[in-house]
Amino acid sequence: MADSGIATIHVPVERLAERAKVARVPEPPKPAPVPVPAKTEPELDPVWQARLQAELDAFAQQESVRMGLGGAAHFKDVVHDRFTAKERGTTTILVSGLTIAHDTLVVAGLRGLGYRVQALDCPDYESLRYGKEFGNRGQCNPTYFTVGNLVKFLSHLRDGGMDTQQIVDNYLFLTAGACGPCRFGSYITEYRKALRDAGFDGFRVALFQQKGGLDQKGEGDTGLVMNGPFFVRILLSLMIGDALNAMMYRIRPYEVVPGSTDAAISDCKAMLVRVLETPGELPKMPLVLVQIRRRLAKVAVDRTRVKPKVGVIGEFWAMTTEGDGNYKMPTFLEAEGAEVDVQLVTAWLLYNLWEVRWDTRRRMGLEGQDRGLWGLADKGDPGKKIWTMHVADKVLRSIFQSIANTMGLHGYTLPDMEKLAEVTQGLYHEEVRGGEGHMEVAKLLLNTRHRKVNLTLSVKPFGCMPSSGVSDGVQTVVQAIHPEALYLPVETTGDGAVNVYSRVQMMLFKARQQAQKEVSAAAQANGVTVEEVQQFAAKVGVWGRTLYKAPHTAACTAADVTADAAKWLGRIKRVQAAVGLA
Repeated sequence: MADSGIATIHVPVERLAERAKVARVPEPPKPAPVPVPAKTEPELDPVWQARLQAELDAFAQQESVRMGLGGAAHFKDVVHDRFTAKERGTTTILVSGLTIAHDTLVVAGLRGLGYRVQALDCPDYESLRYGKEFGNRGQCNPTYFTVGNLVKFLSHLRDGGMDTQQIVDNYLFLTAGACGPCRFGSYITEYRKALRDAGFDGFRVALFQQKGGLDQKGEGDTGLVMNGPFFVRILLSLMIGDALNAMMYRIRPYEVVPGSTDAAISDCKAMLVRVLETPGELPKMPLVLVQIRRRLAKVAVDRTRVKPKVGVIGEFWAMTTEGDGNYKMPTFLEAEGAEVDVQLVTAWLLYNLWEVRWDTRRRMGLEGQDRGLWGLADKGDPGKKIWTMHVADKVLRSIFQSIANTMGLHGYTLPDMEKLAEVTQGLYHEEVRGGEGHMEVAKLLLNTRHRKVNLTLSVKPFGCMPSSGVSDGVQTVVQAIHPEALYLPVETTGDGAVNVYSRVQMMLFKARQQAQKEVSAAAQANGVTVEEVQQFAAKVGVWGRTLYKAPHTAACTAADVTADAAKWLGRIKRVQAAVGLA
């Protein structure tokens, strides 16, 4: 190797290892671990503990008051519904929740059974204030209005000088109950909570189940016997109230003398109340219905006035109440020149019967899941159950149609529940329950396809889970399928009436235009003018009869009348032309 000028040193490996051993500094020994004493709970002085707990309790009480809780303990639902037979003579049963006509007739019907009954006023904004003051946070509109309406009534009794204990002892509230994905199932608890917080702890709230059948009389010496006669009178009152309301909304928009319809309806209610509340007078009901027909026939009407027909659907309470709970929507619509098509309570009863039939049929298809034939072990005879519900459906329809025809409500047909379920196939499953279920979607479909109304208005409380949360979402699909449909959903909160009214007015403008086109088309189809039809209808007079119902051809009533009269006028003009008299 060439010398590079750098000296190379060769050190054996063994010697390097020895040098490393000598140069290594030994590590110092690790100190022994110091033992840590085990943790022990300190011994607390019992006196000091009691003082600390007292301070904590006082602080919690102060915070409860500061946050508006009033220092009240956590609410526990205590059922107060004891009502004995000997208390019937001193206890007044309070009812509320439907239209004024329904409540009035139900009160009369129960009085006919010997009960002391009184109807609460229609819920108003003051009821809402009471409901929000004593109810839980985040409730829906019907809860606040109905619960607050009861608390308002009792508070006014107390403010008027009646002793609180006397109110608790001498009054009882009767309401309906149900279950499902809605806050309606917890109404009964809301009543009791609000009553306790308002100072009426122990006030009795009695409940009957919508699907509990005709025998819910309970046990022992009960004061409220919910048996066959009880429910027969309630059902009869509801169906008569339905027919009376339908007549009122059919006549009032076309009355010639303002206020004449309301006066006639008031007279009719008085006749019905007399026969319902008088024991033994119920067999005279058919004669009273004939008298009602004659009284309503005296109201002068002019159905050639073009008014758009508005079908009000939605959440049951919101579309039924006539007060501030839905911003007095029927009254507002009539004031804006519309005819209102209301939903009847009888249809809701038919829907309940349909639910039982549907659920039983579905359950029968689960054979093999238990020991019973059709998968219904220990559940009785499913065929008999379905047959019973079918018969009940026919009986209800028959009774209602008899009442309606006798009163003069011609041409009104209750909805076919099987058809309603059929038209919603693929859009809304029948097993999605709560509120009106699939009925809300079906009503919009049928209103549009069969030209039943010019505008469908869906009214529901703000945040209503079945209606706002489910049905309104499906209605957008319906509108995509039927772009010609005029549909408006509105939510009520107890305020914001101006905004709602504004939205309704904009849709009414379109509905009014549609109604005008229907009337013009009906006249032109028969070769006459609208003016000629109006003059002809005024001369003949049959179309001016209060109880006359023209055949259905279009959405608005004026178009039906125009088509019916124009058909006859066209024939007369053709005959005149043929004989040379034109």
